[in-house]
Amino acid sequence: MTRGRALLKTPPGGALLALLLPPLLAPRLLAVCPSPCSCAPSHREADCSRRGLRLLPGGLQRDVRALNLSHNRLQSLDAQLSAYTHLRVLDLSHNRLGRLPAGLPRSLWQLHVAANRLQVLDKEDTVHQWNLRALDLSGNRLRRAVFINNTLSSLCTLNLSRNSFWTLPTNLPAHLQAVDLSHNLLVKVLPGSLDRLPRLSYLYLQANRLSSVPPAALDKLPSLRLINLADNPWACDLQANVSYLLGWSQQTPARVLGCPCHTQPVCGGTRPARTGGWHFASYNMPPLAASAQDRSSAPPGAAVTPQEAASTPRSTGSHSAPSDHVARPDSSLQAVHSGTTDVALATDGFFTTESPSTRTKKTTTLRTRSVRRKTPPHPSGVSNSCPAAGPRPCLAHLQVLGLLPLALQRVL
Repeated sequence: MTRGRALLKTPPGGALLALLLPPLLAPRLLAVCPSPCSCAPSHREADCSRRGLRLLPGGLQRDVRALNLSHNRLQSLDAQLSAYTHLRVLDLSHNRLGRLPAGLPRSLWQLHVAANRLQVLDKEDTVHQWNLRALDLSGNRLRRAVFINNTLSSLCTLNLSRNSFWTLPTNLPAHLQAVDLSHNLLVKVLPGSLDRLPRLSYLYLQANRLSSVPPAALDKLPSLRLINLADNPWACDLQANVSYLLGWSQQTPARVLGCPCHTQPVCGGTRPARTGGWHFASYNMPPLAASAQDRSSAPPGAAVTPQEAASTPRSTGSHSAPSDHVARPDSSLQAVHSGTTDVALATDGFFTTESPSTRTKKTTTLRTRSVRRKTPPHPSGVSNSCPAAGPRPCLAHLQVLGLLPLALQRVL
């Protein structure tokens, strides 16, 4: 009777504390590291490697974040790891697994299954691993790997080295940054197998059996920084088979290790010229029909290729010149149009109208002084696409007297 009265006199706060303490202390009491493993003080990182385990050890915390089961004798872990929904890093390397375990947690960031007995990577093995960032399947017996579009969307690093692949896997995850396919049996690169990898920066293809690469196979890798092509039997005696690869390896901005055909140990790394390709000592005369806006937008000495000159549209304005042929400042102006000689002078070049039968010189090298001459303003109603007209009678008399070349040299 006295004891019952004592319980009735217990303050309400003490009873509430007695009810709440066991659930709060239970995780501390249950946080015991499995006997074959060593754990961090928080028991959220467990190292069970090199213990000769054949089964998953019991007693692992449900909120374990890193689990190392490497260098054991595990043969199957199907549906045994799905309950660990906080697992981030899982190491199953150097075991006896014949396939990737089914039911892996979808929370994984890193998965290491190197040096096992995997032969095929099916699409169901990785279809739900949208958080996975690094996948290491090196040192297995893989001959085929199947990936589905829009899966493994977070995967950045894929290691498939030291397997038995004959061709590059298709549908590789689009966000990959590093792929290692070295030390395989690769004999060909299928066209398009590297077209959907805009972020790929590192590609390792050394120590395979590649003899050639199909044209344009490496053209859609804008982020590529390094590629290793060493130790491959390139068909260097068949120029048609390696011409694309040789040209690409010399022109790519990426660093190429093991250049094909033993041209040099390292190649690539080219950078475009800062001047954009303009050379100030070489002048190609633009066509007469080129608008003033086109000429003013080009640097002094802008080169116009024959193809560009041929494809330049004719001016159709009411004030445009009737023909568009290139002048030859270093020769006499023998251009006749409608019985008169039409000569047009401009600040950025000399133009004249010539008949189609007159052959013109494509490139003219001039030595000019860097003096800017003032251009007379265009009269009202005259289109900028037409050069300003020059003094026809004076130039005609100079041409007759044979002094026109000397006069032009004085102007230059």
